[in-house]
Amino acid sequence: MFKQLTGAVRRLFSASSGETVTVRQEELAQPQARARTISVRTPSPGISVASTLSPGRLAGILREAANGNTRDFFIMAEELEERDLHYASVLRTRKLTVAGIEPTVEAASDDARDVEIADAVRLVISQPQIPELLFDLLDGLGKGVGVCEILWDTSSQFWQPRDYEWVDPRFLKTDRETLRSFQLLTDKNPIDGEPLTPGKYVVHQPRLKSGLPVRNGLARLVAVMYMLKSFTIRDWWAFAEKFGIPVVVGKYGPNASPEQIQTLLDAIASLASDAGCAIPDSMLLDMKETASRNNGGALFKEMAVWCDEQISKAVLGQTMTTDDGSSRAQADVHDRVRMDVARWDARQLQNTLNEFLVRPFVIMNYGPQTAYPGVVLRLSEPEDLKALVEALTPLIDRGLEVQMSEVRDKFGLSEPEKGQYC
Repeated sequence: MFKQLTGAVRRLFSASSGETVTVRQEELAQPQARARTISVRTPSPGISVASTLSPGRLAGILREAANGNTRDFFIMAEELEERDLHYASVLRTRKLTVAGIEPTVEAASDDARDVEIADAVRLVISQPQIPELLFDLLDGLGKGVGVCEILWDTSSQFWQPRDYEWVDPRFLKTDRETLRSFQLLTDKNPIDGEPLTPGKYVVHQPRLKSGLPVRNGLARLVAVMYMLKSFTIRDWWAFAEKFGIPVVVGKYGPNASPEQIQTLLDAIASLASDAGCAIPDSMLLDMKETASRNNGGALFKEMAVWCDEQISKAVLGQTMTTDDGSSRAQADVHDRVRMDVARWDARQLQNTLNEFLVRPFVIMNYGPQTAYPGVVLRLSEPEDLKALVEALTPLIDRGLEVQMSEVRDKFGLSEPEKGQYC
């Protein structure tokens, strides 16, 4: 049996510095990135960015983010998920496609030591907090980086995670030299921050395009569409308020007194309409109901729908809302993220788990290894069972022999008991 490491101080290899570093028991057990009211890491940002978004303002935010000043960009990215229902829906669909995968663990080899280590990793991966960890790490799809802090249980000789906490990206700052690694803002260093403690954080940087991590977030693509759609919706409501409400016209005779005219105006107001007028009976006022007669609001709707379609393309990798002759099957595909995109997300996420969770766990408890067990996120693709039946039926009629158990497995059917046939 391989002997576990002991002691309150253990050593890890830091991927960022390329050196072996010492981690202490108290550092791993206590939260470091938690927000507090009296701290540089405040629970609330205190400002809104998306509500004042304009072309000039957005260009400045994206430019500053590319230069490493990411605070306003991260605030905007968070608000986009809260304000735009379509973006929130398609982004959540993409996240849940991967976060809902049941992780599995593969041993480095069939050696007894590797099997023992893999069993220990399986216990960690089977914890109920893992699905939430996967979901929080996929926050990096929108923002370019997703970070979770590991709260280690160091009360025994065997150190293992007891919980995970999502780290608000507002608390992170890219290093000045490369703009590729992230540091944690602290009260001691509120400007540049301090390096993340090795073995303490899981850092997920999805690669959606080649380049800097801060330029990889989907929010950078979606922000322009959100801004255009917000302008469209605002003008649409103004249009509806001006032309969508029927105008009540009251007519009075040539001998009407001021009191009678006022009575007519009061009657118009009592109809609870925001649009009304009183004119002499001898005058003619022609009111055009633009919204209802000329379908004047269609332009705004088409613009808003077009913006949503572009957001779907950016997040899900596809959209079929404008395709001619789309069938029910096409609509079902449109509701899901494209499978090649989901597979890429799953592959990157499992690499993150192996680098920032599995390796530190193994090294702290078993020491450095030649090869490490790996977490695998396998994405099962849907199969058209109706097409399978239609293809097999003529082949079976022509004498093709098929294993019945394989067919039952395809349909999720159990082996029938004797006398219990349909």
